[in-house]
Amino acid sequence: MDIRDEIAAERRELAEMLEALPAASWDAPSLCAGWRVREVAAHMSMGFRYSFAKVASELVRARGLHRMTDRLARRDAAAMTHTETAAALRDNARHPWKPPVGGITAALGHDVVHGLDIGVALGLDRRVPHERLRPLLESVTPRTAKFFGADLGGVELRADDLDWSFGSGTPLTGSAQDLLLVAYGRALPAGRLGGDARERFTLRDAGRVS
Repeated sequence: MDIRDEIAAERRELAEMLEALPAASWDAPSLCAGWRVREVAAHMSMGFRYSFAKVASELVRARGLHRMTDRLARRDAAAMTHTETAAALRDNARHPWKPPVGGITAALGHDVVHGLDIGVALGLDRRVPHERLRPLLESVTPRTAKFFGADLGGVELRADDLDWSFGSGTPLTGSAQDLLLVAYGRALPAGRLGGDARERFTLRDAGRVS
C-alpha cells in the first residue's frame, strides 16, 4: 500500500462527503469537543493553507497549540464557504503536509479521524477501507493514546471486523474505525460499541460532545 495514494483518495472522498451535506449539517456538533462540522472541515485543510512562518506566528500569538488550532478553525470556518472548504481538500489531495510528529502515517490519521469526527457524528454510513485503517491501528501505543487524551486503562479494544486488538482488561468491541476513534480520545454515539465498558466511551447526551 502506498500511504500517499491512500491519503489522496481519502481527501477526495471527504471532499465529496462535504459537498453532499445539507446546509444544516455544517452547524451540527462533531465528535471534536466544542467544534461543529464546519470547524472540523476547515481545520482539515489548515496545513495546506498556512505557511510554516504563518503557523509559527499564530502559535506565538495564541500561546499554545490547542488554542491556535481552535482560533484558526473558528476563524476559517466563518470565512470559507462550504464549496471552498470542500475544494481545499480536493485541490490538495497530493499536498505533502505532515503533522510535526508521526510522519506520513500521522497525516493519514489526521484525515481519517477528522473525517470520522464528521461522518460518525452525522450518522453517515461511510466505511473507511481497512487498508487505510490498518497502519493507523498499528501505530496506536500508550503514548499516542495519552497524547490524544484517551484513557484506555483496564480496557482491551477488540475490533469485530478485522483482526486487531489493543490493551488488556475488559473487552470493548466495535468496528475498527470506531475503535480508532476511541484510541484518539473520542466518545461515540450510543449503540456503536459493545462490552461492559461501552458506557465509559459513549456520549452521555445525544447531540452533545463530551
